[in-house]
Amino acid sequence: MNYRVIQWATGGVGRGAVAGIINHPELTLVGCWVHSADKTGKDVGELCGIDPVGVLATNDVDELVAMEADVVMYSPIQADKKVVARLLASGKNVVTPLGWFFPGKRDVDVLEKACQQGNSTLHGTGIHPGGITERFPLMVSALSSAITHVRAEEFSDIRTYGAPDVVGEIMLFGKTPEEAINSPMLHFMGDGFIQSIEMVAHELGFDLDPEPTCTHEVSVATKPIDSPIGVIEPGRVAAQRFTWQGTVSGEVVITVRTNWFMGEEHLDPPWNFGPEGERFEVEISGDPNAKVTFHGWHPESIAAGLKRNPGVVATGIHGVSALPYVCRAKAGILTYLDLPLVAGRAAPHLHKTRGESAQ
Repeated sequence: MNYRVIQWATGGVGRGAVAGIINHPELTLVGCWVHSADKTGKDVGELCGIDPVGVLATNDVDELVAMEADVVMYSPIQADKKVVARLLASGKNVVTPLGWFFPGKRDVDVLEKACQQGNSTLHGTGIHPGGITERFPLMVSALSSAITHVRAEEFSDIRTYGAPDVVGEIMLFGKTPEEAINSPMLHFMGDGFIQSIEMVAHELGFDLDPEPTCTHEVSVATKPIDSPIGVIEPGRVAAQRFTWQGTVSGEVVITVRTNWFMGEEHLDPPWNFGPEGERFEVEISGDPNAKVTFHGWHPESIAAGLKRNPGVVATGIHGVSALPYVCRAKAGILTYLDLPLVAGRAAPHLHKTRGESAQ
């Protein structure tokens, strides 16, 4: 079966998702929402740096809600719960990296009702959160018993993240430590990461304390540091570390952490990525222990990352890979624990139709 897809937004994640949709044998792009009016009416392929795809972008939400489509890959900068509910109620499944990874007791009644009304499914997935922090730890944990700690951690050079407004004005790089301490990122990202912690705890059986612990640390420049948001002057924030932890009777059992640096030079404290460089890690403490390191989701250079960041692309592709599975799923808000194994697909020139005998 071929599923009709609407792509919602054409930022870094959206551009990666569009290419993934085009290459996926079970998916057809039929619509695309864009935020800015100057993108409206342009071919989505042109907006995403690929060949024309014959689909024109629009910023008309009503038009897309009314469109005949099976699923929406929803990846704007921030989620609009009312729009998501409208899409679900219209009968369209929604996959997004913006939340709903493991809603638990959070207020999702409106979205659940919209799912039932439209016989549709909502699924949250990405990388961090959305994979590194839940799917992969749970997969690796099956090889250990008597587990005492789970760690999921990112080490990234933030100079390769091509969203200067986000880096400077939301992440607050280049600001004073006093300004950065008020960064919304601890809470902006925290809900997603805390859902990750709760999912892992739920499946492994940790009896978590009611409140997670959340910490935010900064390192400042000791000399001027060139960056895509301009020169970061001495004394200004040039590296940040965010940590979320789940505890049982005060003992840390799950740790999720991001390490975002403007390089590794001229920092105080003198943080660095260590000999393994940029990476994602998943570590299980149990019998036996396990540690998995993921490379390949970081660009080869700052310039390459600003043009196309593999980690951002992978975030979109993880969602795209889930689209056919979500279309075949039951109605409701579904997590990794509710879906079968989600896999990618072979390159178009290597792919054969399911059920087709090899020639």
